[in-house]
Amino acid sequence: MMDLSTEYLGLKLKNPVVISASPLQKDIDNIKRMEDAGAAAVVMHSLFEEQIDVEGQELNRWLENGAESHAEALSYLPDLETYNLGPERYLEHLSEAKASVGIPIIASLNGAAPRGWMRYAKLMEQAGADALELNTYNVVSDPATTGAELEAGYGALVAQVRAALGIPLAVKLSSSFSALANAAVKLDEAGANALVLFNRFYQPDFDLDSLEVVPRLSLSRPYELLPRLSWTAILFGRVKADLAITGGVHGGTDVIKCMMAGARAAMMTSALLEKGIGHIETVLAEMKSWMEEHEYQSIRQMQGSMARSSVRDPASFERINYMKVLSSYALKSEPR
Repeated sequence: MMDLSTEYLGLKLKNPVVISASPLQKDIDNIKRMEDAGAAAVVMHSLFEEQIDVEGQELNRWLENGAESHAEALSYLPDLETYNLGPERYLEHLSEAKASVGIPIIASLNGAAPRGWMRYAKLMEQAGADALELNTYNVVSDPATTGAELEAGYGALVAQVRAALGIPLAVKLSSSFSALANAAVKLDEAGANALVLFNRFYQPDFDLDSLEVVPRLSLSRPYELLPRLSWTAILFGRVKADLAITGGVHGGTDVIKCMMAGARAAMMTSALLEKGIGHIETVLAEMKSWMEEHEYQSIRQMQGSMARSSVRDPASFERINYMKVLSSYALKSEPR
């Protein structure tokens, strides 16, 4: 019998398909549908550092206003019908999601500084999260900040969160580290139980009519999987932490490639936003079909089989591949 099971963050998963953080998870019914379609685990939408900051700022402003007013001035109290409780509602939603499904629920914290993270990491654990994903989304625009300082800060942050938790901790990384392999090893040593490759940066666009900077969302495309496969294959066997791939995973063969590179989980969202939550069933069917055709009995059988340490030509993952690709490209003949 074919075995699709894997283990990620110490959690036994029925297959490697994990749903990455997205607004879809704000609806409990969507999470139930993900489980019914075959998803092995779900990463909740992120609680952002800015939400934690805003909560503190609002509370401080209310207290300061109240201190200068009569006790009867109840108009300073926030309108509980419309006031965005942010972190508190997130925790309630997380608890409800955990109670609604049988698959693991992974909470997500998104930001770049410790601040209130220690507290909320612990509260997420108490709310029932099976693990926590720390999403280190940080565009460093200060020229005075060095790469070494940035990496040391991440290491300290991971160590602090790891010390505060009794559940597994995953760290979602950017691909823009100057020495990614070293950064991965340092985060592994700091206590990360898994590394998720990679975060996608959503860069703003310019509106030439209004002359304003505007947000721009673009869903992932399958070609984005390639650098993630390469780095997973390079890191496999060099870190103790589990490896997961997110970004560019759209079909069953994409999941297979992730496993062969050395990942324990393949995360997807963009494909579901485009094709619906039921697409999970298609992905699993494609995986089974490929495994039957190529006589694989289990996911574990293939994990790491195409990693840098396993292939005959490890240089394919490094500079020599760059040279081969450029030298093999030929200009197509132009029509006359």
